[in-house]
Amino acid sequence: MDYRTERYETTVNVPEYVEACVDVQEFLPYCRECPNYNQVWSCPEYDFNPYDYWAEYQTFRIIGVKIIVPDEIAGQVWSPQECRKMIDEMLWAEKRKLSLELYEMEKQYPGSVSLSAGSCQLCSADKCAKSEGKPCRNPEKLRYSIESLGGNVGLTVTKYLKQKLEWIEEGRMPQHFILVCGLLVP
Repeated sequence: MDYRTERYETTVNVPEYVEACVDVQEFLPYCRECPNYNQVWSCPEYDFNPYDYWAEYQTFRIIGVKIIVPDEIAGQVWSPQECRKMIDEMLWAEKRKLSLELYEMEKQYPGSVSLSAGSCQLCSADKCAKSEGKPCRNPEKLRYSIESLGGNVGLTVTKYLKQKLEWIEEGRMPQHFILVCGLLVP
């Protein structure tokens, strides 16, 4: 599929970000509604406090990749299966690129850790080992998402990246999607 991307980046200090955009109690109920809740190692319930996780870092480099949906697709109504196929082709391809880039960035900043753009896709062919009571199969690549740590991605996009999220509504593809990830640096 032919699509294009735009990239947005900014850096913010973690205490400011947490004050402005993190509310674990508000976002945990949304996580509980997701089928990944307590079934995937990168999703809650955690054996740690997300606020303590954020507090280990000083700066947060926020990266957003806007995926511009092709004109012949945007605004059209599609079946759930067609939507899923297009999302897989666009979003997951870009997410893989971002994950690889972030792993490389971690090497440049000792002690840093990346935050993934959305849910974990490492074991896509298999169920996550957590659902079987086993340890993560890829612990060296496991990363949490901003939202799984209580971060408000919508507010992050508008406040820090100066963009607007769009959603699939009634099968109608939006003009764009935005993947949001980043790097936490001590």
